[in-house]
Amino acid sequence: MAARAKCRLRRGDTVVAIAGADKGKRGKVLRVLPREGRAIVEGLHTVKKHMRKSQDNPQGGIVEREAPMAVSNLRRVDKATE
Repeated sequence: MAARAKCRLRRGDTVVAIAGADKGKRGKVLRVLPREGRAIVEGLHTVKKHMRKSQDNPQGGIVEREAPMAVSNLRRVDKATE
């Protein structure tokens, strides 16, 4: 089992993607998953999820939502230098 890197991101931080399809885009961290080394960022790494009809979602259909993104592909934006 490999050692986990320390996750230095917190919920609410503004980050920029430094790798991947969303490279250069900014967003706010919605959730951090430290055990997996991933974070969910608002507006980054969106995927389409097919939803079945239910009481919560009576229409069903295809929904776009953010998927977890590797923390190594994110860099925190310093608010002082913005």
